[in-house]
Amino acid sequence: MKPLFLALSFLYAGFLLGQNNSVAAGEKLVYTATYNMSGILTDIAEVKMETSEIKTSKSTLLRLKCTAATFKKWDNFFKIRDLYESYVNPKTLTPYLYKRDISEGGYYKFMQYKFNPRTRTVESLKRKKRKDGSTWDENNRLKIGSNTKDFVSTFYYIRTLDIDKAQPGDEQIFTVLFDNEENKVGVKFLAKETINSNLGKIECYKLAISLKNKDLLKDTNDNLLWLSADDNKIPIYATFKIPVGNGELKIKSASGLKN
Repeated sequence: MKPLFLALSFLYAGFLLGQNNSVAAGEKLVYTATYNMSGILTDIAEVKMETSEIKTSKSTLLRLKCTAATFKKWDNFFKIRDLYESYVNPKTLTPYLYKRDISEGGYYKFMQYKFNPRTRTVESLKRKKRKDGSTWDENNRLKIGSNTKDFVSTFYYIRTLDIDKAQPGDEQIFTVLFDNEENKVGVKFLAKETINSNLGKIECYKLAISLKNKDLLKDTNDNLLWLSADDNKIPIYATFKIPVGNGELKIKSASGLKN
């Protein structure tokens, strides 16, 4: 599921930056993920996006948790149990800690980033499994840009933008740290569009997602995201197309919204 999630810096064109007025603790969004199986879009997994308040000895953080799990009938075919989470400043969504723990068809990988916004550095831990089941760790200290985030906090941060001020074609470029590399992710506003969903007919902002320095998600408007055109800006629907196939993400339920 990582290409799906990944398919989410400074001010560019008509987007306006601001404080977080869209995301609060207690939000829970549930989605059905489909994948093209022999020419037929098939429901294969459930994706959950949840937020919660975490108190530490020094501050209160917002936990952004994303999980993906294949439905049991598909586990024997290709079992997925993925966890992505970011601990951020509740007002600015600046990340302090990021974890990625994925298990996909026998492949396992764990990544952890400890962000230090003051020094613009990240303490990175990568853990993988050998064929015999044992694990090995790799530690790195990375220098990053002042606006670099992990992709979970970036995905939520998009929801804080004043998209209503954007004009069709306006684009914002984000710098996202993934697998110890900074990637340029473009988010382009295409139009307002009303779509049918499990929550009813909803007016949405239609956005195109692309990776500027990779071939995975090319700038072809094949990877699209619809955010509700209200104060919450929750993801309602998404489509993705990658070299190994294509699929969709459809909202199933939403609760605990801020607005």
